[in-house]
Formats: sequence, C-alpha cells, structure tokens
Amino acid sequence: MFTEQIARKGIRGYGMFRSNKAGWFFILPAFVFLGLFKIVPIGVSVLESLRQTTYSGRSYFVGFENYVYLFFDDPAFWDSFWITLFYSLIVNPVIIIVALAMALLLNENHFFTKFFRTVFFLPTAISFAVVSVIWSVVLDPYYGLANSFLTLFGLPAQPFFASTAQALGCLVFLNVWRSAGYWMMYFIAGLQNIPDTLYQAADIDGASAWKKTWKITLPLLSRTFSFVLVANTAFNFLTFAPVYIITKGGPRGSTNLLMYESYKSAFVNLDMGRASAITTILLGIILVFSLFELKWTKAGFEY
Repeated sequence: MFTEQIARKGIRGYGMFRSNKAGWFFILPAFVFLGLFKIVPIGVSVLESLRQTTYSGRSYFVGFENYVYLFFDDPAFWDSFWITLFYSLIVNPVIIIVALAMALLLNENHFFTKFFRTVFFLPTAISFAVVSVIWSVVLDPYYGLANSFLTLFGLPAQPFFASTAQALGCLVFLNVWRSAGYWMMYFIAGLQNIPDTLYQAADIDGASAWKKTWKITLPLLSRTFSFVLVANTAFNFLTFAPVYIITKGGPRGSTNLLMYESYKSAFVNLDMGRASAITTILLGIILVFSLFELKWTKAGFEY
C-alpha cells in the first residue's frame, strides 16, 4: 500500500514536470547559480574545516580538532562570538522597528509617500563597501562632517569609530541607515495585501488605530515578519565590509565580528582550517536563530 502511494506520487510529480517544462527551464539557471555559488562553497567550507593547512601549503585531515580548539582553547573566537551576538541582538530589532514604522507611515499611495519611499530606499542601491567609505569620512573624528556640525552648535566632538564605547553603535547606525529602506518595501508590500474591508469593519465597530494595528495589521503581517526577521538575521551575522574598511576589528577588538575574525584567520594567519570552522559555526548559528525565529513568529502571530 505504502509503495503504491509513493509510486502514484512519483507519477504525479513526473506528470507535473512534463506539463511545466518551460517553467522548469526558466528556473534552471537559478538552481545552477544556487548550487555553484551557495551550496558548493558551503560544502567546501565544511570539508576544509576538517583539515589543517601548514605554512608550506600542505593540507591534511585533522577531524574535529579545529572545532575543539575553537570551543575550548581559543579566547579570541569567544570574544568575537559575544561581540557578534551582541551586535545582532541590537541591530536586528532596530532595523525591523524602523522599517515597519516607515512602512506604516508611507503605506498610502500619494505623491509625497512615493517620493519618500524612493529616498528611503536609495541607500540600499549603494554597495555596503561604498556606504562604509562614505560614513568613515562623515564620522571621521578629526575632519568629519558630523563633528563639524556638532562643534558648529557648541557640542563636543565625538570619537565615533575611534572609541571602544561608540564604534559598535556606529556600525549599528550604518547598517540601519543602509538596510531599513530595503526591508521597508517588504512591509509595504505586506500592508498593501491586507484587505481594506477589514479596517472598514473595525471602524464600524469603533476600533482605535492602535487596536486595528494590533488586531489586524500585525497578525496579517506574520509571514512578512518571518521572512524579514530570518533574512535580516542572516545578513547581519555576515556583516563584513564596514569592519574591514573602517575599524579592522578595533578599537581594542570592540568590532571584531566573526566574519572578520574568519578573514584574519584565513588571509592574515593563513589558517584555513580555523577560518572554515568559524564560517561553518557561523552558518550553524544562523540556522539555529532562523529556526527559532520562524517558530516564534508562527506562534506569536498565528491567525
């Protein structure tokens, strides 16, 4: 009985494939791209994390020694891990709150809303590397535009990226500035898929704006929340460009995120095994956070 069901499903799936040959043909390049530039590099990284490379270039299998070393004998890894976790726990909710607030304000289709949508989305069109260069100039502690404005109004100049107390916060600000407009567009798309009849019925019942937001808008944005939360988490855990371009992990390691620690291990210390192990652990962390967030959003916004 069970084998017959499998056979019927297989025949049905084959029939669906035959009837949609054109569709499969068009998405084939996407699968090839995904395999070559996503799946294969992940597999190579996992395999490389089980090997050790000498300075002479000879590579040999060491099993899980790189992971054992990271977990039990590598304080630099743990310092970087806690900094990355702290950074992600701050930047993720800030981006989502700012993006959702902008989406709620710019949801109506008027000329000025379309204008501001474009303005808020523009930073996304700039590469993270260019954004990093721009803000490194603006927030330069000696000649930057930000300190020029502060001193113009009689306020003290700030060290920004040169300060252990401010550098990570500046990274958060930089990321929010570039990314919030991008996620705003997803929230706007979700908002515009909510039927107006629901809000009209709520108005008839005398519901306040806050109650409509809590009882209608947020529950019906659950799938958008899930996607944005997971994708934004992955993006922020993989932050590299501003650290590499502006801070180099400093000052005093205050911005030494895991991606930069992996880079240093691979291309400064020439330890590809350790670098690959860090990358694999980072992918595992992203997977765990993504699964948790998907479960949380499903439970919190079920409708």
